[in-house]
Formats: sequence, structure tokens, C-alpha cells
Amino acid sequence: MKTLVLIYHTQSGNTGQLAKAVERDIAREASVMLSVKEAFSAGLEDLLAADAVIFGSPENFGSMSGALKDFFDRTYYPAEHHQLGIPYALFISAGNDGRGAVREIDRILKGYPMRKVAEPVIARGEVTAKDLQACEELGQAMAAAVAMGVF
Repeated sequence: MKTLVLIYHTQSGNTGQLAKAVERDIAREASVMLSVKEAFSAGLEDLLAADAVIFGSPENFGSMSGALKDFFDRTYYPAEHHQLGIPYALFISAGNDGRGAVREIDRILKGYPMRKVAEPVIARGEVTAKDLQACEELGQAMAAAVAMGVF
């Protein structure tokens, strides 16, 4: 059984809506187990168990959420000697343009190292049906790739 880990933070609920959309159809892949963790409760053990990770964050002040940053602060050095190489994807709920959050997360994940395997989904402003569909497709694509051993 392969494991896809979803680590996210939500405060207003927008990123939570996107996370639920990411989760929606992953169960179609019978050989993929989904582990969902809020950023404050996720840890190194989640990364070590993951065949792939999807990160979700609101954009706060042009950056990632403090909760996701906290996750990275707690796991970066302990993960360093593992040279993880885990594939990852990303979704952002942005009040602005989301690029700052994406840039910071990508920069940090290069150091683990992890491999970016999909373009980020950025929901700007209120979450729309199009944003939710893009997150569903992201979750489906990641689960299918993990199931087929693409990464």
C-alpha cells in the first residue's frame, strides 16, 4: 500500500475547502492510503511514511501560513540526513496572488530535498467551483501517479 500525505493549515476555512476537494476522489485508488494532517499535528514521521505529499496553505502577508512554517521548522533538520526525495504538490488559498507563498515553500522543500511534480493550484480571493475542481484534479493526479509508481 502506498501512502499519500496531505499536510495543510486553514484558519478562515478557505484552505480547508481546498483540502477537502483534494481528498474527494483519492479513495478511487485502492492501492493508495491517504493520511490527512493539519500542519501543527504533522511531524517527521509523516514525511518518512509518505510516497508523496500535498501541502496546502493560506497566503498570509504574502507568505505561507505560520502553521506550515512551524511544520517546516520542526522537521527540516531532523529530516536532513534522510535525503527524502519525496515528490510533492501544493495548493494555496490567496488573498493576493499566492506567488510569495509558493516561492517560499518551494525554496524550503529544495533543502529537504523534495521534488516538485505539479504546478501549484492557487485560489485567489473567494474559493470558486473552478478552484475546487482544480484541487480535485490535483488530488486525483497525485494519487494515480503514486499508485502507478510514476515517482
